[in-house]
Amino acid sequence: MSGKPKLYYFDGRGKMESIRWLLAAAGVEFEEEFLETRDQYEKLLQGGSLLFQQVPMVEIDGMRMVQTRAILSYIAAKYNLYGKDLKERALIDMYVGGTDDLMGFILMFPFLSAEDKEKQRAFIVQKATSRYFPVYEKVLNDHGQDFLVGNNFSWADVHLLEAILMVEEKKSDVLSGFPQLQAFKARMSSIPTIKKFLEPGSQRKPVPDDKYVETVRRVLRMYYDLKAN
Repeated sequence: MSGKPKLYYFDGRGKMESIRWLLAAAGVEFEEEFLETRDQYEKLLQGGSLLFQQVPMVEIDGMRMVQTRAILSYIAAKYNLYGKDLKERALIDMYVGGTDDLMGFILMFPFLSAEDKEKQRAFIVQKATSRYFPVYEKVLNDHGQDFLVGNNFSWADVHLLEAILMVEEKKSDVLSGFPQLQAFKARMSSIPTIKKFLEPGSQRKPVPDDKYVETVRRVLRMYYDLKAN
């Protein structure tokens, strides 16, 4: 294994994108191997690299890690993005969990039919503006700090920024009623490592397109249709 973390996934967002975000925010360079064929996936399975027969998989510090949450937790702890004590870590876990719930509604979006996409778009915006964004707006307003937990940005902040940008892709003015989150987005986007990741040419992946969907379906043999909420 090389010194850089190596990511095994498709050439698209999916569950790996949050891992890319967190590594980039920490200023860590990483390599990627994109799964394009079923044979590549079978080779990983047969080699025992995929403990639960799933990707993402990340080679880091001599380990082959699977399970997205475990990978993210390790990266956050390794690069001091996981709070200064147990209480802060618990808060970060709580906020990340909430953001994960919101992002889960978006993860399935590219695989829906055109009709279901319109329903899901409205559902995502409704959930974001009524359940999730109000929580973070209140947290930032109540404690008056720049970040969700403590005086430095953490995994929770990186995850929230990623989610905000994903929801804005569904409705560009979704933050119009959330001044604290507007300011938060501006602060986070100006952090040098994050600003670099947001620039063209970075390893950040674009909105999933039909090619990405077809590749995932072919490699994972997904022959069923998902339904919107």
